[in-house]
Amino acid sequence: MYKVLAACGAGMGSSQIIKMKLKKIFSKLGIDVQIDHMSLGQAKSSLGNYDFVFCAEAFAKNLPAQGETKIIGLINLLSEDEIEKKITQHVLK
Repeated sequence: MYKVLAACGAGMGSSQIIKMKLKKIFSKLGIDVQIDHMSLGQAKSSLGNYDFVFCAEAFAKNLPAQGETKIIGLINLLSEDEIEKKITQHVLK
Protein backbone atom coordinates (compact mmCIF):
# COMPACT_ATOMS: atom_id res chain seq x y z
CA MET A 1 0.00 0.00 0.00
CA TYR A 2 1.30 3.42 -0.97
CA LYS A 3 0.98 6.42 1.32
CA VAL A 4 -0.03 9.49 -0.68
CA LEU A 5 -0.38 13.12 0.34
CA ALA A 6 -2.33 15.89 -1.36
CA ALA A 7 -1.03 19.33 -0.34
CA CYS A 8 -2.09 22.94 -0.97
CA GLY A 9 -1.46 26.35 0.52
CA ALA A 10 -3.98 26.16 3.36
CA GLY A 11 -4.65 22.42 3.40
CA MET A 12 -8.38 22.78 2.90
CA GLY A 13 -9.78 23.45 -0.58
CA SER A 14 -7.39 22.39 -3.31
CA SER A 15 -5.83 19.55 -1.35
CA GLN A 16 -9.26 18.09 -0.66
CA ILE A 17 -10.11 18.25 -4.38
CA ILE A 18 -6.79 16.59 -5.28
CA LYS A 19 -7.45 13.92 -2.65
CA MET A 20 -10.87 13.10 -4.13
CA LYS A 21 -9.45 12.91 -7.67
CA LEU A 22 -6.53 10.74 -6.50
CA LYS A 23 -8.85 8.37 -4.67
CA LYS A 24 -11.01 7.94 -7.78
CA ILE A 25 -8.07 7.34 -10.12
CA PHE A 26 -6.06 5.03 -7.83
CA SER A 27 -9.24 2.99 -7.34
CA LYS A 28 -9.81 2.87 -11.11
CA LEU A 29 -6.24 1.61 -11.57
CA GLY A 30 -6.63 -0.97 -8.78
CA ILE A 31 -3.85 0.50 -6.64
CA ASP A 32 -4.22 0.28 -2.86
CA VAL A 33 -3.40 3.64 -1.24
CA GLN A 34 -3.87 5.66 1.90
CA ILE A 35 -4.45 9.31 0.99
CA ASP A 36 -4.17 12.28 3.36
CA HIS A 37 -4.36 16.01 2.71
CA MET A 38 -2.78 18.97 4.47
CA SER A 39 -1.20 22.39 4.03
CA LEU A 40 2.24 22.91 2.52
CA GLY A 41 3.56 23.98 5.92
CA GLN A 42 2.43 20.72 7.50
CA ALA A 43 3.62 18.75 4.49
CA LYS A 44 7.18 20.06 4.80
CA SER A 45 7.55 18.38 8.17
CA SER A 46 5.74 15.18 7.13
CA LEU A 47 7.24 14.41 3.71
CA GLY A 48 9.21 11.42 4.92
CA ASN A 49 6.00 9.65 5.91
CA TYR A 50 4.70 9.48 2.32
CA ASP A 51 5.67 7.73 -0.88
CA PHE A 52 4.14 10.40 -3.13
CA VAL A 53 3.05 14.01 -2.64
CA PHE A 54 0.71 15.64 -5.17
CA CYS A 55 0.33 19.43 -5.25
CA ALA A 56 0.12 22.35 -7.66
CA GLU A 57 3.21 22.54 -9.83
CA ALA A 58 3.99 26.01 -8.46
CA PHE A 59 4.14 24.57 -4.93
CA ALA A 60 6.20 21.50 -5.87
CA LYS A 61 9.35 23.63 -5.99
CA ASN A 62 8.76 24.70 -2.37
CA LEU A 63 8.77 21.15 -1.03
CA PRO A 64 12.28 19.85 -0.32
CA ALA A 65 13.19 16.36 -1.48
CA GLN A 66 13.21 13.99 1.46
CA GLY A 67 14.31 10.37 1.28
CA GLU A 68 12.38 8.30 -1.22
CA THR A 69 9.35 10.64 -1.31
CA LYS A 70 8.46 11.80 -4.82
CA ILE A 71 6.94 15.26 -5.23
CA ILE A 72 4.53 15.39 -8.18
CA GLY A 73 3.37 18.77 -9.45
CA LEU A 74 0.03 19.21 -11.20
CA ILE A 75 -0.73 21.95 -13.72
CA ASN A 76 -4.52 21.50 -13.68
CA LEU A 77 -5.75 20.24 -10.31
CA LEU A 78 -9.14 19.31 -11.77
CA SER A 79 -7.83 17.27 -14.69
CA GLU A 80 -8.33 13.57 -14.06
CA ASP A 81 -6.46 12.88 -17.30
CA GLU A 82 -3.37 14.74 -16.05
CA ILE A 83 -3.53 13.07 -12.64
CA GLU A 84 -3.88 9.62 -14.20
CA LYS A 85 -0.96 10.35 -16.53
CA LYS A 86 1.23 11.46 -13.60
CA ILE A 87 0.28 8.35 -11.61
CA THR A 88 1.16 6.18 -14.60
CA GLN A 89 4.49 8.00 -15.07
CA HIS A 90 5.59 8.13 -11.44
CA VAL A 91 3.80 5.36 -9.55
CA LEU A 92 3.45 2.58 -12.11
CA LYS A 93 6.84 2.96 -13.76
